[in-house]
Order: sequence, then C-alpha cells, then structure tokens
Amino acid sequence: MSTHDARIDAYIDKSADFAKPILTHLRELIHTVCPDVVETWKWSFPNFEYKGKLMLSMAAFKQHCSFTFWYAANMADTENILTLTAKNEMGGIGKISDVKDLPKDSVLKKYIKEAMKLNEAGVKRATIKTTEAEKKALKTPADFAAALKNNKEAATVFKNFTYAKKKEYIDWLEDAKTETTRTKRMVQAVEWIAEGKSRHWKYQNC
Repeated sequence: MSTHDARIDAYIDKSADFAKPILTHLRELIHTVCPDVVETWKWSFPNFEYKGKLMLSMAAFKQHCSFTFWYAANMADTENILTLTAKNEMGGIGKISDVKDLPKDSVLKKYIKEAMKLNEAGVKRATIKTTEAEKKALKTPADFAAALKNNKEAATVFKNFTYAKKKEYIDWLEDAKTETTRTKRMVQAVEWIAEGKSRHWKYQNC
C-alpha cells in the first residue's frame, strides 16, 4: 500500500495558491491508479517511483506546474498531450496553471497505467532520431553565442555537443519570461557547459 511522504506534504503546503489544487489532484490520481507507488524527494521536488524506478514527477513554479513522465519517449501518446523535454529523457504535459488545464482524468489514468507497464518491463528510454532539417533549423541566439565566445572552454564543449544537448540549452533560454531570468540562465548555462554538463545533468543516471 502506498504512503505519503511528509516532504511532499510540506512542498504542496508551501506552493502558491494556484498550484496547490493541481499538485494535490495529480498526487491523488497517481495513488488511485498505482497503489504501490512510492513517493520520494529528488532535486527539490516530488517524484514517484514504481518497481524501483522513477516513473513520474511534478513541480510547482511561479506561474505554472509541471507533470513529467520519465519514459515519455517510449509512450504512444495517443492523445498528443506530451512534450519531450530532452532527447532520450523525460517529457510531460505543458505548463499547467489551473486544474482545468489538465487532460481529463480518464486520459491521465490511461497514461499513468502505460507508464506503470514501462516500469514493469524495465525498458530503456527510447532513442529519437533527429532529422537533418531539425539540425539545420537550430540556431544559437546571438547573445548566447557571444557569451559562449567569451568562455573558450564552454564554446568548445558546446560546439561538440549533440543536437539534443544544444537544443535543451537554447530552449531553456528562449523560454525565459524576462530579460533578468534569461541573463541568469545564460550565466548558469555557460558555467555548466564549461564543466561538460548537459542542461539536465542532474537527472542523469537516476
């Protein structure tokens, strides 16, 4: 029988008012569909394990919440509700600002059941091939290119990154809502890249 982690209770309680009902609803839905789910705390946000492997996670931000499937790339996504956040990694539902933004419970339950089957099967994350058109369409923003140029080590590492790793960083910068946030992300990006780290390095080998 599944149990609730006190750290996740506290996380929800401290979240913004708009986020509380979203996180509470998702959490209850997960437990309903997967009674044997194990709540855990990784990277400062709630995660859910099944059969000893990460399966789902959720998080609250200033203006939206996220709901992530760790093996989204392996899922059929018949309702077209998932967005991959990284090649060969996790993916989830877009920005959720209200419970009404979530797909119907019947759809979410179907997806959670599919995620359970993937964990039961012990699958490896699917490989998604990048087309030549996608590679050519990827452009490094001028300000980011300039920041990389000022750090030779970061510039060299970024140049040798795969398409997927480059896109992760570029998407992260482009998703910033303010110039202040963009600047902070750019500084962090250059630092991580110089260390040879991908955008989602914290989630690797988990």
